[in-house]
Amino acid sequence: MTTKKTTTVKKVAKPVAKKATPAKKAAATPVKKVAAKPVLKGVSDIRRFFHKNKTPLYFISATNFNMLGADEWIKGFKFICHIECFDGQHPNVFSPKEEIPHDEFTSIEDINNYLLQHPEVQDYLTTRKKGKSAGKAMFLMFDEKTEKLAKKLGLEIMFPSAKMRTFMDNKVNTNRIAEKAGVACVPYVLSRVKDYAHLNEVSKVLGTDLVIQTPFGDSGHTTFFISNEEEFKKYEEEIVKEKEVKIMKRINCKGSAIEACVTKHGTIVAPLMTELVGFKEMTPYKGGWCGNEIYPNAFTPEIREKATKYTQLFGDQLRKEGYKGYFELDFLIDQDNGEIYLGELNPRVTGASSITNHAVFALADAPLFVFHILEWMNVDYELDVEHLNERWARQENIDGWSQLIIKHTEDTIEYISEAPPSGIWKMFDNGHIQFDRMDTHRRAVESENEAFFLHIAKEGNYLYEGADMGILVSRGRMMTDDFQLNDRAKAWIKAIRGKYVSQITEDKREPLALTGSLTK
Repeated sequence: MTTKKTTTVKKVAKPVAKKATPAKKAAATPVKKVAAKPVLKGVSDIRRFFHKNKTPLYFISATNFNMLGADEWIKGFKFICHIECFDGQHPNVFSPKEEIPHDEFTSIEDINNYLLQHPEVQDYLTTRKKGKSAGKAMFLMFDEKTEKLAKKLGLEIMFPSAKMRTFMDNKVNTNRIAEKAGVACVPYVLSRVKDYAHLNEVSKVLGTDLVIQTPFGDSGHTTFFISNEEEFKKYEEEIVKEKEVKIMKRINCKGSAIEACVTKHGTIVAPLMTELVGFKEMTPYKGGWCGNEIYPNAFTPEIREKATKYTQLFGDQLRKEGYKGYFELDFLIDQDNGEIYLGELNPRVTGASSITNHAVFALADAPLFVFHILEWMNVDYELDVEHLNERWARQENIDGWSQLIIKHTEDTIEYISEAPPSGIWKMFDNGHIQFDRMDTHRRAVESENEAFFLHIAKEGNYLYEGADMGILVSRGRMMTDDFQLNDRAKAWIKAIRGKYVSQITEDKREPLALTGSLTK
């Protein structure tokens, strides 16, 4: 008997399509590839980036002195200035032709605010606009009003806020930042001073030979040397009105300066420079800055190393405080014990920037201001700061340059009828100088018998005590090894002064600009 084999077939249910969840929908949607943000890798990429720059960039100030040469490194970089130092011959300087009504200038901030409100400047910015943005701007000095005016015009300021800069520019606060950074300062106390007796009481640990600095001041205006009551009385009004002043022990010191830049990758430090201070041939102020030198082996290796270390420590502390970008430190070198102390901080480009940014070490890589601007360009970059600092510290990468800041030193008001033009001047063996050729750059100076002169005071301006007449830049040194003016410096100062023709006047209707320096 055969049995029929039966096969059981299992029914398989048809798959039911499930509703895709949002997550699955998203997964199923093709992902658009987003181009990776370019990263600048090292100095050569950074240089190329700025040579191809499309963002309108500006330096807005009384003159273009502090950022000389920036237009050669950065495409689209322009200067907007109140004083046209090149008399219309510089291709990248814009200066409004018509004067509009304004209050008397009392500061560089006033000049910058005037420029931002000038119709000619506003029209110029509009013609170079890229979309809604008018670009980015640097200022030597600016305040909260400048910030508001710039914002209204669509300009981004390439510096930390005016409030932060003012706080750090305060000489009292500078010492407190130095304490946190571990940077040595001249023995000091911070205190209010009510009178001479009170000064002796609060500063007894420092002795009787003192230097007092008020929180803010320009190039020697507010640095007072006091060793007796008679000297105190001379400056008493300016000292006692302050809530707090810096009182220092007076030391036998020589000045020096160093510029640096706080970046996301660390603090870039330029070489240490000498400072010219208080020379009566150039400034009426005893503690007034009047120039710089840079040259190989200007200081001992120990001093250079300590200055670099202190600057890096200070820059790192500034970064913790929220600051980024360019800054300068003045150091005081004690001639009695060889110690180096912090003098003051300038949280900005300065009058020494022209020397820093045109020396061989900067030309071989990039000027310090390039790294400053890079921090505001919204671009990723890589940079070996330690290696850069090591390279810049090598003495073979430093050449010799000097600059002299020549001011009117007499207590007179004089109308200028003739002034020497900006450009290259040549000196002959008899001390006579002659204008040789027009140039906008100090690199055109070929020897120590030539100098680049940038006139600040021009025909039709007024000279007053402390007014900037001009800046003289030359190869080589202008001081002796014991920090005195050498014969070459004295000859150049005398010769340049001799090219100005002015008459004493009581007419004060249109002074040059303000009682103070236009350069630092």
